[in-house]
Amino acid sequence: MIEDKKVIFSGIKPSGNLTLGNYIGALKNWTILQHEYNCLFCVVDMHAITVRQDPAELRKKSKELLKLYIACGLDPEKNIMYIQSQVPAHAELGWILNCYTYVGEMGRMTQYKEKKAKQNENTTVGLFDYPVLMAADILLYQTDLVPVGDDQKQHVEITRDIAMRFNNLYSETFKIPEVYIPPVGARIMGLQNPTAKMSKSDDDENDCILLLDPIDAIARKIKRAVTDTEKEIRYTKEKPGIKNLLDIYMSCTNMNVKDAEARFTNCGYGEFKQEVADAVVSTIRPIQEKYKEIDADKEYLDKILKQNAERASSIANRTLGKVKKKIGFVV
Repeated sequence: MIEDKKVIFSGIKPSGNLTLGNYIGALKNWTILQHEYNCLFCVVDMHAITVRQDPAELRKKSKELLKLYIACGLDPEKNIMYIQSQVPAHAELGWILNCYTYVGEMGRMTQYKEKKAKQNENTTVGLFDYPVLMAADILLYQTDLVPVGDDQKQHVEITRDIAMRFNNLYSETFKIPEVYIPPVGARIMGLQNPTAKMSKSDDDENDCILLLDPIDAIARKIKRAVTDTEKEIRYTKEKPGIKNLLDIYMSCTNMNVKDAEARFTNCGYGEFKQEVADAVVSTIRPIQEKYKEIDADKEYLDKILKQNAERASSIANRTLGKVKKKIGFVV
């Protein structure tokens, strides 16, 4: 890693299938960040098991996600891209940090309370505790910046609290990370429910566009997207379906609102949807072609997995070694 560059850490769970929303909201930004920062992009499979997973499917999805990272334009030579469970330091530091985190702090985590309400008595200790593992993920690499959405800011805050608590007890050990707010970009909503975020775990297959959807299915989903009974194409929250399709179009073409609205003046909804579909297909087709290349070369992927896990472990173990020594472990 280049010494004078700041470090960014981010990860995605290998559960569900990556959507166009994931690409526009995260991966597209990551392809820009990789030129400006030292980046670690993790497949956080240890976080995925806070709810039950099918083992074969989890293995498949973890590799699929790594292949999509590369297919979307992330360079495995420039970045460290790896699967979390292949770097044992994450689990080791996670346990240690548990002993410097209070139950009350975890109980206040908004996401835990929301998920617990859904799962009821099936809630695991892992779900309760996963913000501490997330703290370990971040702190292992002396991370400067963490790109997160609004729903994850609280977890970066608890990471900062844990790091400062440890530093105050044992002297400077961890860098205190900051939330990274990327340039304002589109928040892609569902095609059938444009008032809710497009989700990779959505039950309605027509509500989201998957990066690995067949090309004809992508066009069909956009043509079925919810709009309204008017005929005017304007970018306004009063027209959520149209606004969402414009956000998708602008993200795929790098066009601004003024030019996009002008482009579709006096344009019918059918023609508008066709243009959006064409823009999305032009964005996704090269990703799918690159994915197929990687998928066909098992040796290449295995090499990336091994090399990047070693690179991540080399950095993580330096931090973990300092931590163990400071708390009194025999090292």
